[in-house]
Amino acid sequence: METPKNKVIIIAEAGVNHNGDYNRAVEMVHAAKAAGADYVKFQTAVPELVISSIAPKAEYQKETTGEGESQLDMCRKIHLRLDDYAPLKQLCDEVGIGFMSTPFDLVSIDCLAALGMDYWKIPSGEITNLPYLRKIGRRGEPVILSTGMSELSEVDRALQVLEEAGTPRSKVILLHCNTQYPTPMEDVNLRAMEALRTLGAASVGYSDHTVGIEVPVAATALGASVIEKHFTLDKSLPGPDHKASLDPRELADMVKAVRNIEAALGHDGKGVSPSEKPNIEIARKSIVAARDIKKGECFTEENITVKRPGSGISPMLWDEVVGLVAQRDFPADSLITLD
Repeated sequence: METPKNKVIIIAEAGVNHNGDYNRAVEMVHAAKAAGADYVKFQTAVPELVISSIAPKAEYQKETTGEGESQLDMCRKIHLRLDDYAPLKQLCDEVGIGFMSTPFDLVSIDCLAALGMDYWKIPSGEITNLPYLRKIGRRGEPVILSTGMSELSEVDRALQVLEEAGTPRSKVILLHCNTQYPTPMEDVNLRAMEALRTLGAASVGYSDHTVGIEVPVAATALGASVIEKHFTLDKSLPGPDHKASLDPRELADMVKAVRNIEAALGHDGKGVSPSEKPNIEIARKSIVAARDIKKGECFTEENITVKRPGSGISPMLWDEVVGLVAQRDFPADSLITLD
């Protein structure tokens, strides 16, 4: 899927908000398309290859799904089967939205490699997973790397691993991210995008886990090249990520706001825009007669003044006009001319 140069890539993160229901995943593809997102992204995993039986839940997962089951048992219930992703990819192609999915293990990388994706999305939790990074890096294909929970040096090291495996930094987009669901505003730190820019990757974007849409919109204003945001069909559904996700209407609102800011950013020049050119004559002023001026009189500080419209001599030429001789009569309020 081709994305126009300088256009912000908007990823609607379906994640596991389908709760393991393929039909709901299909609905999410259509909802992401209707909202105007460029990509819909899922999460591909074989839970037993990702999570050990002793791995605890995150605090936000305990709050949203309870403490009565392990992280492994929770993930078993909310992931799709590997053979569900090929038809999802086909559906995305048919409806005209980009397909992406984040692999969480080596087998899932192989599954997604067979489908073909514009970008490999590496989640924050794999930024220190050397075998995983090498496997994706060997493909030499574009990568979007989330950088939550990491120091700048760890991000740089992950980039080195990708480069050594065959994927140069010029093919990697770094996403600033905080992995707390939802992220407290005081922990967002959007200015960290500037630090990420020092690492020489292709560009920098933002993956958001705050409540609402204002932070991704702000990230767009700061030059994010990618915006990623979780969405759900229903925030009341059981599961770890629904409450910190946007509903379809909110997702559409975010897409619209990002596109508006993207358009408003414009270019780095300063000039008169096409829409405001007609206002120059209306809002600016000209040198006019302060009273009736007879032919042969000199223009003085007392008999000329400055008023709208701006279609006459600019007041910036005041000093040049003062002292000249009127070549004709000028009624009060008429534009001064030097004919």
